[in-house]
Amino acid sequence: MNGEYYLDLAAEGLCMPIGADLILHQHKDAEAILLDGERLGRILEETAYHFSTPLAIPHMNLELEKELLLKMIDLPPEEMTGFRFAAAPGPDVFALVKEQLGKPLLPAIQAQIDALRYIAARRELLPVGMSIGPFSLMTKLVADPIIPVCMAGRGVTSDDNAEVRLVERVLDLGLLIILHNIRMQIEAGAKALFIAEPAANKVYFSPNQLKCGSDIFERYVMTYNYQIKALLDSYGVDLIFHCCGELIDYMVEEFVKLDPAVLSLGSSRKLWEDAALVPKSTVLFGNLPSKQFYSDSLITVEEVIRYGKELLEKMRRIGHPFILSSECDILSVPGCQEIIMRKAEVIQRDLLA
Repeated sequence: MNGEYYLDLAAEGLCMPIGADLILHQHKDAEAILLDGERLGRILEETAYHFSTPLAIPHMNLELEKELLLKMIDLPPEEMTGFRFAAAPGPDVFALVKEQLGKPLLPAIQAQIDALRYIAARRELLPVGMSIGPFSLMTKLVADPIIPVCMAGRGVTSDDNAEVRLVERVLDLGLLIILHNIRMQIEAGAKALFIAEPAANKVYFSPNQLKCGSDIFERYVMTYNYQIKALLDSYGVDLIFHCCGELIDYMVEEFVKLDPAVLSLGSSRKLWEDAALVPKSTVLFGNLPSKQFYSDSLITVEEVIRYGKELLEKMRRIGHPFILSSECDILSVPGCQEIIMRKAEVIQRDLLA
């Protein structure tokens, strides 16, 4: 693939939500489907057709890589949910994980792989893989990463401090899992990878430190994502990079250095202003406040339409390639499915350019 494909979609006026989770939960046996690759593939196919998009984007389960890692180090399933590393994983843990890489995958990940293979056989759809980003994975495996990240930003090294060492070793360990999972998805037919790095934001990184010249964001976020980008480039696979966290301009500028085909940002960003930071070779994607779709007290259908039309008009005015979408995966919330679906559907139905 190449960036022209997404530029063409933007030029054609594609508007779409990220809605696989909504379609999945229209089925009573959703949990069983998540473990059945062919049926999950059909869900992705159904989602793409329902929302009139050629992009078959999976539901955004950002727990899978964590579960795979913990399975590889023989952690009992009942301990996985609340598990956090108490100390930096040593060489024995790295050796154990590397030994496990060629063995059967977690059933949910195998289903993800098989679903991609199903989509890859349908030439009219683009099979998109999904992975959490390395920094965001680390935040799920360390109890309190904010303090050591701040210390590292001040110059404290892993030799000086056990907490900094913990963060850095977990970043390295997580990258092994992520790269392995990405390779498996590419070999199954993925033509693009959706890398979700929501934790790479100003909650975890001090804007003051960054403005004073700290390279901590580059070291803890970008260095690892550059390795993902290099892997994708080696296969000729496109990068769709996603961060729905609260950002400063510097962070957006850093993401741009990955040269993503598509850059997906959250609703806290004004995309018509971010366009000045992003080359026109990268399609901007988003960013209706879909995390609020579950309640009319937060946003109504009429407001979704109004905000969407405003965003489309502003993006047309500046002339930057743009695909209107949700700011994130639209999750199905029990008891709110109908109202959420109405708002998701207007993105494609009522806001077509």
